[in-house]
Amino acid sequence: MTLSSPPPILFARVANNRPFEERRPERGSRRDEILNAAGRLFSRRGFHATSMRDLARAVNLQGGSLYAHIASKEEVLFELVNRAADEFLNAARAIPENLPAKERLTSLVRSHLQVIVRELDNATVFFHEWKFLRPELQERIKARRDEYESHFRQTIEAGVKQGEFQVEDVRLSALFVLSALNWTYHWYRPEGKLSLEELAQAYSSLILRTLGAKAP
Repeated sequence: MTLSSPPPILFARVANNRPFEERRPERGSRRDEILNAAGRLFSRRGFHATSMRDLARAVNLQGGSLYAHIASKEEVLFELVNRAADEFLNAARAIPENLPAKERLTSLVRSHLQVIVRELDNATVFFHEWKFLRPELQERIKARRDEYESHFRQTIEAGVKQGEFQVEDVRLSALFVLSALNWTYHWYRPEGKLSLEELAQAYSSLILRTLGAKAP
């Protein structure tokens, strides 16, 4: 994940044009239904263009009834962004740290793409709408971004030390990798020419060559 003002990496500026605190519900709850609907609406229309009335209509609730489940639209946005952060972080944490650098980076690439494809609506909101959170909530997301980035940065740094990668600036290299990966949400379609595995293999090969390593 990568953020700044303006955000360079994990939060892109192009909208998805496809046809408060953390109170995590059990899957299948009414609140969860509202969050899923919000993910679809925010990803297509944007946060500001989606009203609470739109959200209530999407889940067949009266406007007043919606507030029995959520406090504000910003609370919904924060939870959607935080959920996406959970998915990215959990995927990265699950990859063993003692893998050879090339293997670990390839796994990070694959897991990142898997999250985008699996959580396409939330990932779109995550990349594009996070900037509408108030500053203190943005800072909480940025802290999670920094942790996620560190998985890529440390892996590339290890590869340099092991002689597997040839790069001069590890941080810049990590940002480059994440930039390439993050744009995928805007154009990739599972029913398209490339399967997810083919896409992961192609990206891994390109990224490894760019870092001065031979593709596995």
